[in-house]
Amino acid sequence: MADREDTVAIPEFRCLLQMDPNLKTYERDFKRRYELLQKQLLRLEEAEGGFESFTRSYETFGVQRQPDNSLFFQEWAPGAEALFLTGDFNGWEKFSHPYAKKPFGKWELILPPKHDKSPAVDHNTKLKVVVHTMDGGRLYRNSPWAKYVNREEESVIYNWVHWDPPQPYIPIHPRPKKPTSLRIYEAHVGIASPEGKVASYTNFTTNMLPRIKDLGYNCIQLMAIMEHAYYASFGYQITSFFAASSRYGTPEELKQMIDVAHSMGIVVLLDVVHSHASKNTEDGLNCFDGSDSCFFHSPPRGEHKLWDSRLFNYSSWEVMRFLLSNLRWWMEEYCFDGFRFDGVTSMLYHHHGISSGFSGDYSEYFGLQVDEESLVYLMLANHILHTLYPDCITVAEDVSGMPALCRGVEEGGLGFDYRLAMAIPDKWIQILKELKDEDWDMGNIVHTLTNRRYGEKCIAYAESHDQALVGDKSLAFWLMDKEMYTNMSSLIAMTPVIDRGIQLHKMIRLLTHGLGGEGYLNFIGNEFGHPEWLDFPREGNNQSYHYARRQFNLLDADHLRYSQLYAFDRDMNRTEDKYGWLAAPPAFVSAKHEGDKVIVFDRANVLFIFNFHPSKSFQDYRVAVEVPGKYKIKLDSDEALYGGHGRLDHNTEFFTEAQPFNGRPNSIKVYIPCRTAIVLANEEIDYCY
Repeated sequence: MADREDTVAIPEFRCLLQMDPNLKTYERDFKRRYELLQKQLLRLEEAEGGFESFTRSYETFGVQRQPDNSLFFQEWAPGAEALFLTGDFNGWEKFSHPYAKKPFGKWELILPPKHDKSPAVDHNTKLKVVVHTMDGGRLYRNSPWAKYVNREEESVIYNWVHWDPPQPYIPIHPRPKKPTSLRIYEAHVGIASPEGKVASYTNFTTNMLPRIKDLGYNCIQLMAIMEHAYYASFGYQITSFFAASSRYGTPEELKQMIDVAHSMGIVVLLDVVHSHASKNTEDGLNCFDGSDSCFFHSPPRGEHKLWDSRLFNYSSWEVMRFLLSNLRWWMEEYCFDGFRFDGVTSMLYHHHGISSGFSGDYSEYFGLQVDEESLVYLMLANHILHTLYPDCITVAEDVSGMPALCRGVEEGGLGFDYRLAMAIPDKWIQILKELKDEDWDMGNIVHTLTNRRYGEKCIAYAESHDQALVGDKSLAFWLMDKEMYTNMSSLIAMTPVIDRGIQLHKMIRLLTHGLGGEGYLNFIGNEFGHPEWLDFPREGNNQSYHYARRQFNLLDADHLRYSQLYAFDRDMNRTEDKYGWLAAPPAFVSAKHEGDKVIVFDRANVLFIFNFHPSKSFQDYRVAVEVPGKYKIKLDSDEALYGGHGRLDHNTEFFTEAQPFNGRPNSIKVYIPCRTAIVLANEEIDYCY
């Protein structure tokens, strides 16, 4: 009898095999995954009329105001004995408003309007669900679907607050078109100020958005928006999935912030955490109905040992409703343009990536170690998002290198648009920690920057929030350390340490930008060489905000060299915007010379030249070039404006010679000073891309 799996056809699987024939060995795995996805879609069609209404379940769960101003409450609590609603509206009477038990573990309650026809629960007043458990316990819980939660000044517990403002914010501006070259500014609202406090959405709108626009970033990736009771978790221990964090302001202020970003042509991605949830019971999802499962697998499968958090049961119908509706909520209610999915490696494997080195052997990506329930959830999420919102951008944080992660679902892939190139920042940190400048291995650097799956787009970055966390430090601080406190003035001559740090900071970023991927990411403040590291207020640092802020005051002090690094970052992005190398096929590397410490490549008909040598400059250095013609300097890290030494004449015209060199039919001779990066463009080409 033929294997049933062999009857499943993946519509465009041949495209995937053309790109990587080695995946043919695992065709049965791809077919099984695709069949599981199709089964889920069919079940959604049969049980819910399709995913359109299913993913709008935030319109029927939690609390909903009806046209007559009555309030409809619904929860899913399969392990509960009884549910009651209490809050400011009934003087915190525990048992006066019971929910009615419905099939499939659901509970419903209708509150008629007051005598004056206004809703029974006022806007901005507190609520709690009282859960009677099977073992006789009584719990006070926030609705998992709560759209706003906050806490009293002295309390650590977050409370469900009914959010139904009389004048909700209505977006004015349409979503910008999906960028062809993605230049991402990774940001955290709370630290986006030099002041030692939690900064606000309004501060971000007023002070950060104009900077980001000026810098040439066309995408913001917002961290720590989903509500998290513990600020120092950096937003990765979520307690309320549908609530925008109240510590920065109101939901309406976040909506306005995103709308203003859209008016500037900037798309906004949410750092979404569906890989795990906080263990908090008082204000989180954990033990919502009194059981050890509900939204999660029972322990031990439902616990992440390293993160000390709970793991979702992705095979549960109501968990799928909750998570898929969560994605839809952020797209619809706040007009986000897509998501960076956190912790994808943990989701993909039963071992969660713990103690797994991932050698790249394909057997690591298939078989029993793969958690196909969560893998199919990700396929489903991407399929639904890209069907409903064709311009939606999804980015996967995966360190494993799962094949077809960033290929379409119709090919058998997981459907992400991009993956984070997580090996690149690790490489830069390792080099700066362990190697002297003369020992930098050009071939190894190039390999790390180009070692990515063909046809699967990557976001390259020299450093993100991960590298800035306490225990590590920013690249600028690795390069210049304590001299940043005393020697960053442009009114004095650069010390050798500052000179080296300024030049390498620019070169590392440009090399990563040009060679490392199909998108580029920078973490807030690092564009201008932010010193030190990040550390949130906690017991271990006496609740200090000193390192939980970004010191834009350093940038605004004209006499400090931070403004020079900022100017280079801005012009690097603007140069990419003009020539479009991120949207072009991967670069052709024509030189990686170990002795000279030189790297040369061309991409999008733009020529990149890097001289990492600490002391040697090269006159008449021959470099390979594809397209003949006249070339001129378009970006020069040695320009005085960027803290360089101004050794290059930008009026120089470089004419190609028909002399084949390093695999290219033409070549030119250039002067490349030590520790300098140059971008040249052909004056005879129309670069509209």
